[in-house]
Amino acid sequence: MKRTLVDALSSKVGQEVLLKGWIHQIKNFGKFAFLILRDKSGVVQLILEDLEILKELKLEASVEVKGEAKENQKAPGGLEVQVQNIKIVGKTYYDLLPFSINQKDIKASLETQLDHRTISLRRPSKRAVFKVQAEIEEAFRIYLRAKGFTEIHTPKIISSGTEGGSELFTVNYFDHRAFLAQSPQFYKQMMVGAGFEAVYEVGHAYRAELHNTWRHLNEYVSLDAEMGFIKDENDLMDLEEGFIRFLFEHLKSNCQKELSILGVKLEKVNEIPRIPLKEVQNILLEEYHKKSPVGNIDAEGEILLSKYIKENYHSDFVFITKYPASKRPMYTMPDDQMDGMTKSFDLIYKGLEITTGGQRIHDYEMLKNNMIRFGVNPEDFEFYLNTFKYGMPPHGGFAIGLERLTMKVLDLDNIREATLFPRDLNRIEP
Repeated sequence: MKRTLVDALSSKVGQEVLLKGWIHQIKNFGKFAFLILRDKSGVVQLILEDLEILKELKLEASVEVKGEAKENQKAPGGLEVQVQNIKIVGKTYYDLLPFSINQKDIKASLETQLDHRTISLRRPSKRAVFKVQAEIEEAFRIYLRAKGFTEIHTPKIISSGTEGGSELFTVNYFDHRAFLAQSPQFYKQMMVGAGFEAVYEVGHAYRAELHNTWRHLNEYVSLDAEMGFIKDENDLMDLEEGFIRFLFEHLKSNCQKELSILGVKLEKVNEIPRIPLKEVQNILLEEYHKKSPVGNIDAEGEILLSKYIKENYHSDFVFITKYPASKRPMYTMPDDQMDGMTKSFDLIYKGLEITTGGQRIHDYEMLKNNMIRFGVNPEDFEFYLNTFKYGMPPHGGFAIGLERLTMKVLDLDNIREATLFPRDLNRIEP
């Protein structure tokens, strides 16, 4: 008999079905028992009359069940299965679960849940996060492919950093030192120059940041895009704003069940404001008496700015533009209208930066001189610079943190809730 998933039972009423899953709940009434079976698609009530198997059946055992599907409006989902035969196919070896997973809430700290990650993920609400995350990634691919972008895969073991050396993980690479990539920045620019014109990548990035907060990870997934023949950074913000709109519609169409489980309602994406950094800093000072660090805003500033934007622009998103050259990487294009500023931007979503992007320097001599100005030896980046000798077009791109975007879409409290196996300052297991 072919297996039936729980969410397909409604079409099998009155028929014999084969179910496979885990025992989510056991209620023994003496002459019969109710079992709740859980598979990847949902839960269903089982009616068990032969109670002999209960002597060895424990919560979270994996089983195969044959029985008749019936309607019962009092049962979860309005359906139940009258058990004819049940077989344990995966025993459980425990006296007590590390925490309950069949109650409304897990009464365990996030650290404990992460220590037992595969158990916590058996809860539909925890697993729903990663179904949504998978669809965010899928939407990114669909959207950019439709725009003519090509997916690429770049090295994660590299010979030099792209954005400074203070946050690099070192790797013993045979007879010399290498690093884990902070981003695919150099390579995606090179692929624009190689003739692809527009490329994207979904891949891991590594930052050796000494942070241990609700918003930081040392290994994360980056959604990167880079395209050539742009006019300026506004082309890039147009592209990302279009993606955000497409993403929300995609999630509404493909994640209704998961969004419902998580109690999330996605609002319409209004036009995203674009505000220069200096103006943002003035808003924070005038509206909230909040002073900002030189050339940036801090985490509290991001939260206050989002409050202001929501109240005045009715948007959960805001682009901050025109960052100073001293606060941006060496490859960032200077702004020809604002001295000392760059054609770069961040995207803030519900009080958190989720994107950094901007136009890049495409002229070989200009890029080389900018490297020297930043104290970088161009000879160390010859593999990267060579592409710029042969007609590199005006180009730029951006990178979105997948876990940060997931966290904010679903209104989670901690980025590690949106990470299958977090790698942070204190955690390198499981």
